[in-house]
Amino acid sequence: MIRKKILLLGDFAVGKTSLIRRYVDNAFDDSYLTTIGVKISKKLFVMNEIEVEMIIWDVEGTTPTKVIPLHYLKGASGAIFVTDVNRSETLLSLETHKNDFFSQNPEASFVVAHNKADLLSTEQKKQYENDEDTFLTSAKDNINVENIFSALFDKML
Repeated sequence: MIRKKILLLGDFAVGKTSLIRRYVDNAFDDSYLTTIGVKISKKLFVMNEIEVEMIIWDVEGTTPTKVIPLHYLKGASGAIFVTDVNRSETLLSLETHKNDFFSQNPEASFVVAHNKADLLSTEQKKQYENDEDTFLTSAKDNINVENIFSALFDKML
């Protein structure tokens, strides 16, 4: 069995916990609960006849006055960077999250999830170009949730 640590990183209230809950439990809850510290979930699956255990770290969101401790980031094989499409400041802080993560894990893989796509019009969705590393997602409507995790796993393995 292969075990891999992955992190979901981003500002507060971008939907990291909701994406994990949708992926691991196939559930969604509209109520907002702040993650304090780290919440760890696990997902077992078989890929290319290999058993894989993903250890998914839901890392508390950052704010202008609160930065996550760098020791949370150590030892990760990959990360999903999450932004909220309705809050442009979360996109602006994306580079900071990437720099912090890669300072601890220079060989790791990543994808970007521009979350809460269910709140965008069809016209607004067009401005988010999807490439192999970037996805427009919605935990609520289960849009691309499986795809972000699958894309990251493919890159890691």
